[in-house]
Amino acid sequence: MRSSARFPTHHVPAGPAPAGPVPAGAPAWNPQRGGTMPSHRYRPAHERVHVPALLRRWPGRRTERAPLWVPVDLRDGNQALAEPMDPARKQRMFDLLLAMGFKEIEVGYPSASRTDFDFVRQLATTPGAVPEDVTVVVFTAARADLIERTFEAVAGLPRVVVHLYTATAPQWREVVLGKERAELRALITEAATLMARLGEGRDGLRFQFSPEVFNLTEPDYVLEVCNGLTRLWDASPERPVVHNLPATVEIATPNVYADQIEYMDRHLERREAVILSVHPHNDRGTGVACAELAVLAGAQRVEGCLFGNGERTGNVDLVTLALNLHTQGVDPMLDLSDIDEIRRTVEHCNRLPVHERHPYAGDLVHTAFSGTHQDAIRKGLARHTATAAELGVPEREAPWSVPYLPIDPADLGRDYEAVIRVNSQSGKGGIAYLLHAGEGLELPRRLQIEFARVVQEATDDSGREVTAEELYGLFRAEYLDAGAGRRWRVGDDWAEVDGRRGTGAGPLDAVADAVGVEILSFSEHAVGPGRDAVAYVEARVGGPDGSGAPGSQDGSGGRVVWGVGRDASVLTAGVRAVLSAVGRASARQADERDPAGTELLGADGMMGR
Repeated sequence: MRSSARFPTHHVPAGPAPAGPVPAGAPAWNPQRGGTMPSHRYRPAHERVHVPALLRRWPGRRTERAPLWVPVDLRDGNQALAEPMDPARKQRMFDLLLAMGFKEIEVGYPSASRTDFDFVRQLATTPGAVPEDVTVVVFTAARADLIERTFEAVAGLPRVVVHLYTATAPQWREVVLGKERAELRALITEAATLMARLGEGRDGLRFQFSPEVFNLTEPDYVLEVCNGLTRLWDASPERPVVHNLPATVEIATPNVYADQIEYMDRHLERREAVILSVHPHNDRGTGVACAELAVLAGAQRVEGCLFGNGERTGNVDLVTLALNLHTQGVDPMLDLSDIDEIRRTVEHCNRLPVHERHPYAGDLVHTAFSGTHQDAIRKGLARHTATAAELGVPEREAPWSVPYLPIDPADLGRDYEAVIRVNSQSGKGGIAYLLHAGEGLELPRRLQIEFARVVQEATDDSGREVTAEELYGLFRAEYLDAGAGRRWRVGDDWAEVDGRRGTGAGPLDAVADAVGVEILSFSEHAVGPGRDAVAYVEARVGGPDGSGAPGSQDGSGGRVVWGVGRDASVLTAGVRAVLSAVGRASARQADERDPAGTELLGADGMMGR
């Protein structure tokens, strides 16, 4: 019986459980009651955001090509860090982004800090620092001195986008800026005019505008401002302008953002001269969905951060977005084939960990502990191997279809060792997979079931995970060592075990006769670099009276128990398997007579007998 000390009492959260009335009309199967949290204080999104009616096209579309990815780790992500990146970390992050294949990278806010200014100048003055096909993006507010400082920073860069932003939503206009719509538009126009003058005659320079908090701004006002800048900057297909529409603070379900983006896509002037960009944040936890639906709605460019770093709950995660495309058969046009190195670099630069459950990149995202999941994965991997053989292609090129694994871990530079791990929730499939992957053992199905009970017994109380090495140690102690210490010799049709003689049609039958067991099934296979043989014996121990050791009861009244032997000799492995069954039978018979004398779990957490 488990000690109650193993389950200490914890304080529950303060406050009573909801005890208000069940809402009128609630179905009988839903007894949830009204709570005390002051939800009435908040206005729903539909009261704050009105999108003019349109016949939606985005729900019927599918993404068939990756958008232009623009990482903002060095600017938006960096400004959200408790300890912003120093120059060395900024350079390491920039190098990573280049290696992954990003072609447009926002590198900083040069008018905001000396570190950002110096980093941009380093890129501008160091030969080869920016590849020929990469465009640098810099960020500035709509203020003359900041814009001029920004242009100082980018002097010498052959390809650059100067990104102008101003908050446009009513709450920001009224509370933060203190300006009416016309006043704010005049401020934006003045800043954009200065940018056009400073960039006059400069090749490789383009402009970007973000109506900050776009998703809370009146659509007609955003159109008015953006179309005015498109004309002012004289956008053309050869020199397009970027209109970036941020969900700066996520406030609605993703379909609302998609409607807003589609409305802009269908009403922006000079559409062929406009790159429609989005910048979703993750305040509601649906940033990825917002970005994906926005692309369906007409967005061509997506700003975000690796693994979702950023203000509050972060920016949209570009890694997840890209790999979501990959799992749909669409080339993400980024190199994510060494996800662990990417994660390590980002963790170093940001001084923030990536969660174990983070999509695709977390340590546990390909791992199954549940027995049913493990069994399905094991069978799926076996089917995948067979399919590759049938097609005559390497496994890495065969179509991927494995239960519970939407992506092949090998695509991300991971092996299969961590896919199945064992704890008290695990079943026979996962245990068999680990023994096969680690030791080459091919356990018969009924042996899998029996050994799973042994593992469950060893892990139930501790609740901890069992490593592959510990699992094999448990298997060795339970089976391979069970027949040790017996003296035996065999001939073609006879055997002698500890002085008891037996005969049979062959050596194994003679050994079984000598020790008084009946072999029900026998199998063996070669394994390991030394080509060891492993033999498995299923034996009935005891007669119709039920005497003998407890295994599983069979219809004859005897007990069925498994034994396993391993040796370079097939014959010796088989003999050891029979003796293993006998040894396990004797041990379990003793346990049944004196259960208090059995120590199920040793001090090291492994099975001890």
